[in-house]
Amino acid sequence: MTPKVVVVGLGPGGADLVMPRAVAALRRAPVLVRTERHPAVQELREQGIEMLSLDEVYEAAADLDAAYAEIVRRVVEAAGVSGSVVYAVPGNPGVAERAVGMLRVLASAGEIELEIVPGLSFVDIAWARIGVDPMANGARVVDGRNFVVSAAGLSGALLIAQCDSKFVLSDVKLALLEVLPPESEVLVLQRLGLPSEAVFSLALEDLDRRVEPDHLTSIYVDTGEALVAGEFAKLFSIAEQLRAPGGCPWDAEQTHRSLSRYLLEEAYETVETIEGLSTEAPAGEADLDAYALLADELGDVLYQVVFHSILAEEAGAFTMADVSRGIQDKLIRRHPHVFGDVEANTSDEVLANWEMIKQEEKGTSSIIEGISSSLPSVLYALKLFRKAETVGMLPVGRAGALAELDASVDAVRQGVSGADDPLIGDLLAAAVALSRADGADAEAALRAWAQRFRAHFLATEALAASEGVDLREAEPGVARELWGRAG
Repeated sequence: MTPKVVVVGLGPGGADLVMPRAVAALRRAPVLVRTERHPAVQELREQGIEMLSLDEVYEAAADLDAAYAEIVRRVVEAAGVSGSVVYAVPGNPGVAERAVGMLRVLASAGEIELEIVPGLSFVDIAWARIGVDPMANGARVVDGRNFVVSAAGLSGALLIAQCDSKFVLSDVKLALLEVLPPESEVLVLQRLGLPSEAVFSLALEDLDRRVEPDHLTSIYVDTGEALVAGEFAKLFSIAEQLRAPGGCPWDAEQTHRSLSRYLLEEAYETVETIEGLSTEAPAGEADLDAYALLADELGDVLYQVVFHSILAEEAGAFTMADVSRGIQDKLIRRHPHVFGDVEANTSDEVLANWEMIKQEEKGTSSIIEGISSSLPSVLYALKLFRKAETVGMLPVGRAGALAELDASVDAVRQGVSGADDPLIGDLLAAAVALSRADGADAEAALRAWAQRFRAHFLATEALAASEGVDLREAEPGVARELWGRAG
């Protein structure tokens, strides 16, 4: 017998807003509820309806995709055990419920029988409170947690849901300030359908200052003719057009693998441009010409990100919205000192928290697991040293690092050199360790040396040319003499 999953909408408020058909379904089979942070859950429990909360899944999962996948797995597993199970979700199952979409896929494949019991959505109450007919004015509902992407290219009336943190409110505000004046009015809707319901307006510039968000907070704004994140929407549209039939043959031929070299090239070119800025930037007087070059290179990197996202969407793997949502979730998870109640008053404490959370998320036991061996050698060594330093496995202080370097130099002097001489590697690693002990960035220091060498070499070539000397044919002594004078 095919296991059956009944998805029930709990509505936006208390048990009085749960549909009679939904209540009947809740009484017929075991119930898993997505979250017990819903006003109707406790009231229904008091009426004798038992529910098992899945809140722990959110707390344990590395990201939302993993959380929804685990929820679906548990729901289907429970249905297989009992024959039928109810999965209860806030609001209406057809609105902003990604797990329901995943269950629909399983139902289409014949793995489960699926029944959807609608509920009253928060948007139904929202339109009533706002006094807007969404059909008449073309209002749209967008995701606040992914606002820049989900609202890109849209204009007019927008109901922005899931504005559940100051971080989200700031993200929404900054995106809207690109197209609206700071004094523009926005409407805040909180806990609709509950006794603590609040609906009030304020200036856009005060959105993340005066609002204390919770998981039942939404924002309504009318942008008029202005396009939200319009430039990003245009970029994405152009990239899709280039890839589509009738577009650019080169773009159409690309794969993730074929594009990888271009991502590296653009990243290196961006680093080179950054080195054209002052070491204090963004502090001090801005070099607008250098910043213009940086904007150009960052655009090239952004295009690579968009390109890979389009390819992934073609494969049915993820979208640009998923990329944006994923990094937002990661930033919130890994900054509990900002978005949670963890204290971290120094950069070292922040980095220690970051590494601990990262290790827990990836489920790794080794401190150095997760460091890519494809990194440039100096950067690879630096990352290994940084990890080793956290458990006291590096020489203590500058004196210890110098002792290691001296020992490596002596070993090279006494050893037999060769193409595969590990002593040279030991010597280079000791130099990197010394740079770390001195608080210097070995990668940046070596790059700066290479830039100075390049400039000196070019000056030597210019001097040689002015004296009619061809360096390719000159004796080594002549070249060294010119080198000394060029400096």
